[in-house]
Amino acid sequence: MLDHFRKRLDSFLGRGSFSTSVPVMDGPLQPNHRLDEAAVLFSANGLDNLLADGDTVFYSAGPVLFMRAADGAVSEVRRFDADIACLAMARDGGMAVGLDGAGIVISGGAFDGTEISRLGDKLLIAPTAAAFVDRKTLLVASGSSQCPASQWKRDLMSLGTTGSLWRVDLTSGKAETLATGLAFPYGLALSPDGRSVLVSEAWAHRVVRVALDGARPAVSPVLQDLPGYPARLVPDEDGGYWLAVFAPRNQLVEFVLREKAYRERMMAEVDPEYWVAPSLAIKQGFREPTQNGALKLLGILKPWAPTFSYGLVVRLNADGHPVDSLHSRADGNRHGITSLCLFNGTLVAGSKGAGEALMPTAQKATGGDA
Repeated sequence: MLDHFRKRLDSFLGRGSFSTSVPVMDGPLQPNHRLDEAAVLFSANGLDNLLADGDTVFYSAGPVLFMRAADGAVSEVRRFDADIACLAMARDGGMAVGLDGAGIVISGGAFDGTEISRLGDKLLIAPTAAAFVDRKTLLVASGSSQCPASQWKRDLMSLGTTGSLWRVDLTSGKAETLATGLAFPYGLALSPDGRSVLVSEAWAHRVVRVALDGARPAVSPVLQDLPGYPARLVPDEDGGYWLAVFAPRNQLVEFVLREKAYRERMMAEVDPEYWVAPSLAIKQGFREPTQNGALKLLGILKPWAPTFSYGLVVRLNADGHPVDSLHSRADGNRHGITSLCLFNGTLVAGSKGAGEALMPTAQKATGGDA
Protein backbone atom coordinates (compact mmCIF):
# COMPACT_ATOMS: atom_id res chain seq x y z
CA MET A 1 0.00 0.00 0.00
CA LEU A 2 2.82 2.39 0.91
CA ASP A 3 4.67 1.60 -2.34
CA HIS A 4 1.51 2.25 -4.35
CA PHE A 5 1.01 5.64 -2.66
CA ARG A 6 4.67 6.55 -3.19
CA LYS A 7 4.40 5.72 -6.91
CA ARG A 8 1.26 7.81 -7.27
CA LEU A 9 2.98 10.74 -5.53
CA ASP A 10 6.14 10.33 -7.66
CA SER A 11 3.98 10.30 -10.78
CA PHE A 12 2.26 13.54 -9.74
CA LEU A 13 5.52 15.27 -8.83
CA GLY A 14 7.54 13.88 -11.73
CA ARG A 15 10.26 12.41 -9.58
CA GLY A 16 11.87 9.00 -9.03
CA SER A 17 11.09 6.57 -11.85
CA PHE A 18 8.76 9.19 -13.35
CA SER A 19 11.47 11.81 -13.76
CA THR A 20 12.80 12.62 -17.23
CA SER A 21 16.14 13.87 -15.93
CA VAL A 22 19.32 12.16 -17.15
CA PRO A 23 22.64 11.97 -15.25
CA VAL A 24 25.38 14.19 -16.63
CA MET A 25 28.70 12.78 -17.78
CA ASP A 26 31.38 14.08 -15.45
CA GLY A 27 34.09 12.81 -13.14
CA PRO A 28 35.35 9.47 -14.54
CA LEU A 29 32.77 9.83 -17.34
CA GLN A 30 34.10 13.18 -18.56
CA PRO A 31 33.68 13.20 -22.39
CA ASN A 32 36.78 12.77 -24.54
CA HIS A 33 37.71 11.61 -28.06
CA ARG A 34 39.61 8.43 -27.22
CA LEU A 35 37.39 6.13 -29.29
CA ASP A 36 37.56 8.42 -32.32
CA GLU A 37 41.35 8.49 -31.99
CA ALA A 38 41.64 4.71 -31.61
CA ALA A 39 43.36 2.45 -34.14
CA VAL A 40 41.19 0.06 -36.19
CA LEU A 41 42.04 -3.61 -35.70
CA PHE A 42 39.61 -4.75 -38.42
CA SER A 43 36.21 -3.82 -39.80
CA ALA A 44 33.03 -5.56 -40.93
CA ASN A 45 29.53 -4.36 -41.67
CA GLY A 46 27.35 -5.21 -38.66
CA LEU A 47 30.33 -6.25 -36.51
CA ASP A 48 29.32 -7.57 -33.09
CA ASN A 49 30.10 -10.12 -30.36
CA LEU A 50 33.87 -9.81 -30.03
CA LEU A 51 35.54 -12.79 -28.38
CA ALA A 52 39.31 -13.30 -27.97
CA ASP A 53 41.17 -16.58 -27.56
CA GLY A 54 44.91 -15.94 -27.37
CA ASP A 55 46.03 -14.38 -30.64
CA THR A 56 42.69 -15.12 -32.32
CA VAL A 57 39.65 -12.84 -32.29
CA PHE A 58 36.22 -14.17 -33.16
CA TYR A 59 33.34 -11.92 -34.10
CA SER A 60 30.00 -11.99 -35.85
CA ALA A 61 28.49 -10.05 -38.72
CA GLY A 62 24.85 -10.97 -39.20
CA PRO A 63 24.55 -14.80 -39.38
CA VAL A 64 28.27 -15.36 -40.04
CA LEU A 65 30.97 -16.17 -37.50
CA PHE A 66 34.41 -14.86 -38.47
CA MET A 67 37.91 -15.42 -37.14
CA ARG A 68 40.85 -13.02 -37.29
CA ALA A 69 44.10 -14.96 -36.95
CA ALA A 70 47.34 -13.77 -35.37
CA ASP A 71 48.72 -12.77 -38.79
CA GLY A 72 45.71 -10.52 -39.45
CA ALA A 73 44.02 -12.87 -41.93
CA VAL A 74 40.22 -12.98 -41.65
CA SER A 75 38.28 -16.13 -42.49
CA GLU A 76 34.71 -17.36 -42.21
CA VAL A 77 34.27 -20.00 -39.49
CA ARG A 78 30.61 -20.91 -39.86
CA ARG A 79 27.38 -19.55 -41.26
CA PHE A 80 24.16 -19.97 -39.27
CA ASP A 81 20.46 -19.77 -40.17
CA ALA A 82 19.85 -16.66 -38.04
CA ASP A 83 21.79 -13.59 -36.99
CA ILE A 84 24.26 -14.26 -34.17
CA ALA A 85 23.10 -12.56 -30.97
CA CYS A 86 25.87 -13.58 -28.52
CA LEU A 87 29.02 -15.68 -28.18
CA ALA A 88 30.79 -17.45 -25.32
CA MET A 89 33.77 -19.81 -25.30
CA ALA A 90 34.54 -22.78 -23.04
CA ARG A 91 38.03 -23.85 -22.03
CA ASP A 92 37.86 -26.89 -24.34
CA GLY A 93 37.29 -24.63 -27.35
CA GLY A 94 33.55 -25.19 -27.53
CA MET A 95 31.55 -22.09 -28.35
CA ALA A 96 28.00 -21.17 -27.33
CA VAL A 97 26.39 -19.28 -30.20
CA GLY A 98 23.18 -17.41 -29.45
CA LEU A 99 20.91 -17.05 -32.48
CA ASP A 100 18.36 -14.29 -32.76
CA GLY A 101 14.92 -15.81 -32.32
CA ALA A 102 16.31 -19.35 -32.33
CA GLY A 103 18.02 -20.15 -29.00
CA ILE A 104 21.62 -21.28 -28.49
CA VAL A 105 23.70 -23.93 -30.25
CA ILE A 106 27.04 -25.30 -29.00
CA SER A 107 29.67 -25.43 -31.75
CA GLY A 108 32.74 -27.58 -31.11
CA GLY A 109 34.01 -29.01 -27.82
CA ALA A 110 32.53 -31.79 -25.74
CA PHE A 111 28.93 -30.69 -26.27
CA ASP A 112 29.11 -29.98 -30.00
CA GLY A 113 25.63 -29.84 -31.53
CA THR A 114 23.79 -29.32 -28.23
CA GLU A 115 20.85 -26.94 -28.64
CA ILE A 116 19.08 -24.82 -26.03
CA SER A 117 15.73 -23.76 -27.45
CA ARG A 118 13.72 -23.34 -24.24
CA LEU A 119 14.33 -21.99 -20.76
CA GLY A 120 11.69 -23.19 -18.36
CA ASP A 121 8.29 -23.00 -20.05
CA LYS A 122 9.27 -20.35 -22.63
CA LEU A 123 11.09 -20.37 -25.92
CA LEU A 124 14.50 -18.72 -25.87
CA ILE A 125 14.06 -16.02 -28.52
CA ALA A 126 16.47 -13.34 -27.24
CA PRO A 127 19.78 -14.87 -26.07
CA THR A 128 21.63 -11.62 -25.35
CA ALA A 129 24.63 -12.96 -23.41
CA ALA A 130 26.22 -16.21 -22.28
CA ALA A 131 29.17 -17.25 -20.12
CA PHE A 132 30.69 -20.64 -19.24
CA VAL A 133 31.07 -21.25 -15.51
CA ASP A 134 32.92 -24.48 -16.31
CA ARG A 135 33.07 -26.94 -19.20
CA LYS A 136 29.55 -28.25 -18.65
CA THR A 137 27.76 -25.27 -17.09
CA LEU A 138 26.53 -22.29 -19.10
CA LEU A 139 24.98 -19.06 -17.88
CA VAL A 140 22.39 -17.68 -20.31
CA ALA A 141 20.80 -14.24 -20.31
CA SER A 142 17.43 -14.01 -22.01
CA GLY A 143 16.94 -10.34 -22.87
CA SER A 144 13.20 -10.66 -23.36
CA SER A 145 10.53 -13.32 -23.58
CA GLN A 146 8.45 -11.08 -25.87
CA CYS A 147 10.87 -9.73 -28.50
CA PRO A 148 13.90 -11.15 -30.34
CA ALA A 149 17.17 -9.39 -29.57
CA SER A 150 17.09 -7.59 -32.92
CA GLN A 151 13.83 -5.91 -31.85
CA TRP A 152 15.41 -4.27 -28.82
CA LYS A 153 13.77 -0.92 -29.61
CA ARG A 154 10.33 -2.51 -29.33
CA ASP A 155 11.24 -4.10 -26.01
CA LEU A 156 12.47 -0.74 -24.70
CA MET A 157 9.36 1.11 -25.87
CA SER A 158 7.20 -1.62 -24.34
CA LEU A 159 8.96 -1.01 -21.00
CA GLY A 160 10.14 -4.60 -21.13
CA THR A 161 11.07 -6.35 -17.89
CA THR A 162 10.71 -9.96 -19.05
CA GLY A 163 14.45 -10.69 -19.11
CA SER A 164 15.95 -13.49 -17.03
CA LEU A 165 19.19 -15.24 -16.10
CA TRP A 166 19.60 -19.03 -16.15
CA ARG A 167 22.17 -21.67 -15.29
CA VAL A 168 22.11 -24.56 -17.76
CA ASP A 169 23.67 -27.97 -17.15
CA LEU A 170 24.78 -29.02 -20.63
CA THR A 171 25.04 -32.69 -19.56
CA SER A 172 21.44 -33.06 -18.43
CA GLY A 173 19.88 -30.10 -20.18
CA LYS A 174 18.41 -28.88 -16.88
CA ALA A 175 17.94 -25.10 -16.63
CA GLU A 176 17.80 -23.33 -13.26
CA THR A 177 16.39 -19.83 -12.83
CA LEU A 178 18.77 -17.38 -11.16
CA ALA A 179 16.90 -14.10 -11.71
CA THR A 180 13.71 -12.94 -13.41
CA GLY A 181 12.03 -9.61 -14.11
CA LEU A 182 15.22 -8.15 -15.58
CA ALA A 183 15.07 -5.16 -17.94
CA PHE A 184 16.95 -6.55 -20.95
CA PRO A 185 20.07 -8.16 -19.43
CA TYR A 186 22.74 -7.56 -22.07
CA GLY A 187 26.10 -8.48 -20.56
CA LEU A 188 27.58 -11.08 -18.18
CA ALA A 189 30.92 -11.19 -16.39
CA LEU A 190 31.87 -13.78 -13.79
CA SER A 191 33.44 -12.54 -10.57
CA PRO A 192 37.06 -13.65 -9.92
CA ASP A 193 35.92 -16.07 -7.19
CA GLY A 194 33.19 -17.58 -9.37
CA ARG A 195 30.54 -17.07 -6.69
CA SER A 196 28.58 -14.41 -8.54
CA VAL A 197 28.11 -12.80 -11.92
CA LEU A 198 27.74 -9.15 -12.88
CA VAL A 199 24.78 -8.49 -15.16
CA SER A 200 24.15 -5.28 -17.11
CA GLU A 201 20.46 -4.32 -17.29
CA ALA A 202 20.06 -2.04 -20.30
CA TRP A 203 16.61 -0.56 -19.69
CA ALA A 204 17.26 -0.16 -15.95
CA HIS A 205 20.57 1.68 -16.70
CA ARG A 206 22.43 -0.35 -14.12
CA VAL A 207 24.72 -3.26 -13.30
CA VAL A 208 23.65 -5.83 -10.71
CA ARG A 209 25.34 -8.76 -9.03
CA VAL A 210 23.58 -12.13 -9.12
CA ALA A 211 24.69 -14.78 -6.62
CA LEU A 212 25.55 -18.21 -8.00
CA ASP A 213 26.09 -19.89 -4.63
CA GLY A 214 22.64 -19.32 -3.13
CA ALA A 215 23.67 -16.27 -1.11
CA ARG A 216 21.08 -13.64 -0.22
CA PRO A 217 20.05 -11.30 -1.63
CA ALA A 218 20.13 -13.17 -4.94
CA VAL A 219 20.26 -9.87 -6.88
CA SER A 220 21.99 -6.77 -5.53
CA PRO A 221 22.78 -3.44 -7.25
CA VAL A 222 26.41 -2.60 -8.08
CA LEU A 223 26.20 0.48 -10.32
CA GLN A 224 23.00 2.48 -10.86
CA ASP A 225 21.64 5.42 -12.85
CA LEU A 226 24.03 5.23 -15.77
CA PRO A 227 23.72 7.99 -18.43
CA GLY A 228 23.25 5.36 -21.15
CA TYR A 229 22.13 1.81 -21.91
CA PRO A 230 24.79 -0.72 -20.84
CA ALA A 231 25.71 -3.66 -23.05
CA ARG A 232 28.52 -6.22 -22.71
CA LEU A 233 30.86 -6.63 -19.74
CA VAL A 234 34.34 -8.17 -19.73
CA PRO A 235 36.69 -8.71 -16.78
CA ASP A 236 39.92 -6.72 -16.81
CA GLU A 237 43.28 -8.20 -15.89
CA ASP A 238 43.55 -6.03 -12.77
CA GLY A 239 40.37 -7.43 -11.21
CA GLY A 240 38.03 -4.74 -12.54
CA TYR A 241 35.75 -4.72 -15.56
CA TRP A 242 35.14 -2.95 -18.85
CA LEU A 243 31.53 -2.00 -19.64
CA ALA A 244 30.19 -1.12 -23.08
CA VAL A 245 27.37 1.44 -23.30
CA PHE A 246 25.62 1.14 -26.66
CA ALA A 247 23.51 4.33 -26.69
CA PRO A 248 22.96 7.45 -24.54
CA ARG A 249 19.89 8.38 -22.57
CA ASN A 250 18.29 11.75 -23.25
CA GLN A 251 15.33 13.69 -21.90
CA LEU A 252 13.30 13.36 -25.09
CA VAL A 253 13.38 9.56 -25.03
CA GLU A 254 12.78 9.54 -21.27
CA PHE A 255 9.69 11.69 -21.88
CA VAL A 256 8.40 9.38 -24.63
CA LEU A 257 8.86 6.34 -22.37
CA ARG A 258 6.46 7.95 -19.90
CA GLU A 259 3.79 8.79 -22.50
CA LYS A 260 1.92 5.51 -23.02
CA ALA A 261 -0.57 6.70 -25.65
CA TYR A 262 2.16 8.31 -27.75
CA ARG A 263 4.43 5.25 -27.52
CA GLU A 264 1.69 2.81 -28.50
CA ARG A 265 0.61 4.89 -31.48
CA MET A 266 4.22 5.41 -32.58
CA MET A 267 4.91 1.66 -32.45
CA ALA A 268 1.72 0.89 -34.35
CA GLU A 269 2.05 3.47 -37.11
CA VAL A 270 5.72 4.38 -37.60
CA ASP A 271 8.64 2.37 -38.99
CA PRO A 272 11.00 1.53 -36.08
CA GLU A 273 13.78 3.29 -38.01
CA TYR A 274 12.04 6.60 -37.29
CA TRP A 275 10.96 6.05 -33.71
CA VAL A 276 12.02 8.55 -31.08
CA ALA A 277 14.42 6.01 -29.62
CA PRO A 278 18.13 5.35 -29.08
CA SER A 279 20.21 4.39 -32.10
CA LEU A 280 23.51 2.59 -32.78
CA ALA A 281 24.64 5.14 -35.36
CA ILE A 282 24.05 8.71 -36.45
CA LYS A 283 20.94 8.94 -38.59
CA GLN A 284 21.17 10.82 -41.86
CA GLY A 285 17.61 10.43 -43.17
CA PHE A 286 15.53 13.52 -43.87
CA ARG A 287 12.40 11.71 -42.65
CA GLU A 288 13.44 11.74 -39.02
CA PRO A 289 10.72 13.36 -36.88
CA THR A 290 13.35 15.52 -35.18
CA GLN A 291 14.02 17.34 -38.47
CA ASN A 292 10.91 19.43 -37.86
CA GLY A 293 11.42 19.96 -34.14
CA ALA A 294 14.34 22.42 -34.19
CA LEU A 295 16.67 19.54 -33.28
CA LYS A 296 17.94 18.97 -36.79
CA LEU A 297 17.88 21.08 -39.91
CA LEU A 298 18.99 19.66 -43.27
CA GLY A 299 20.46 16.70 -41.41
CA ILE A 300 22.62 18.86 -39.11
CA LEU A 301 22.24 18.35 -35.37
CA LYS A 302 21.69 21.58 -33.46
CA PRO A 303 24.19 22.26 -30.64
CA TRP A 304 21.47 22.13 -27.97
CA ALA A 305 19.74 19.03 -29.36
CA PRO A 306 19.89 15.62 -27.61
CA THR A 307 21.89 12.95 -29.39
CA PHE A 308 20.40 9.50 -29.96
CA SER A 309 23.70 7.69 -30.58
CA TYR A 310 27.07 7.81 -28.84
CA GLY A 311 30.17 5.73 -28.24
CA LEU A 312 31.07 4.93 -24.64
CA VAL A 313 33.19 2.40 -22.78
CA VAL A 314 33.46 2.63 -18.99
CA ARG A 315 36.23 1.12 -16.89
CA LEU A 316 35.04 -0.20 -13.52
CA ASN A 317 37.14 -1.13 -10.52
CA ALA A 318 36.72 -4.40 -8.63
CA ASP A 319 33.77 -2.92 -6.71
CA GLY A 320 32.01 -1.92 -9.92
CA HIS A 321 32.61 1.83 -9.59
CA PRO A 322 33.63 3.89 -12.68
CA VAL A 323 37.25 4.99 -12.74
CA ASP A 324 37.80 5.90 -16.42
CA SER A 325 35.96 6.10 -19.74
CA LEU A 326 36.47 6.29 -23.50
CA HIS A 327 34.11 8.27 -25.73
CA SER A 328 33.01 8.97 -29.28
CA ARG A 329 30.88 12.08 -28.84
CA ALA A 330 27.87 13.34 -30.76
CA ASP A 331 30.09 14.69 -33.54
CA GLY A 332 32.03 11.40 -33.80
CA ASN A 333 31.01 8.31 -35.72
CA ARG A 334 32.22 5.37 -33.64
CA HIS A 335 28.92 4.86 -31.90
CA GLY A 336 26.95 1.82 -30.79
CA ILE A 337 29.62 0.03 -28.71
CA THR A 338 27.94 -3.33 -28.13
CA SER A 339 30.83 -5.71 -27.40
CA LEU A 340 34.32 -5.82 -25.91
CA CYS A 341 37.20 -8.24 -25.54
CA LEU A 342 40.79 -8.31 -24.28
CA PHE A 343 43.24 -9.15 -27.08
CA ASN A 344 46.73 -9.92 -25.74
CA GLY A 345 45.90 -7.78 -22.71
CA THR A 346 44.66 -4.84 -24.80
CA LEU A 347 41.05 -3.72 -24.89
CA VAL A 348 39.21 -4.06 -28.20
CA ALA A 349 35.86 -2.27 -28.50
CA GLY A 350 33.32 -3.23 -31.13
CA SER A 351 31.47 -0.28 -32.67
CA LYS A 352 28.46 -1.88 -34.34
CA GLY A 353 27.38 1.53 -35.60
CA ALA A 354 30.67 2.06 -37.48
CA GLY A 355 31.41 -1.61 -38.13
CA GLU A 356 34.87 -1.34 -36.59
CA ALA A 357 36.87 -3.16 -33.94
CA LEU A 358 38.81 -0.43 -32.15
CA MET A 359 42.00 -0.51 -30.10
CA PRO A 360 41.86 2.70 -28.01
CA THR A 361 45.60 2.88 -27.33
CA ALA A 362 48.66 4.27 -29.11
CA GLN A 363 49.33 0.77 -30.43
CA LYS A 364 48.81 0.37 -34.18
CA ALA A 365 47.20 -2.70 -35.65
CA THR A 366 46.28 -3.83 -39.12
CA GLY A 367 43.97 -6.50 -40.42
CA GLY A 368 41.76 -7.48 -43.29
CA ASP A 369 38.15 -6.54 -43.78
CA ALA A 370 35.37 -9.10 -43.82
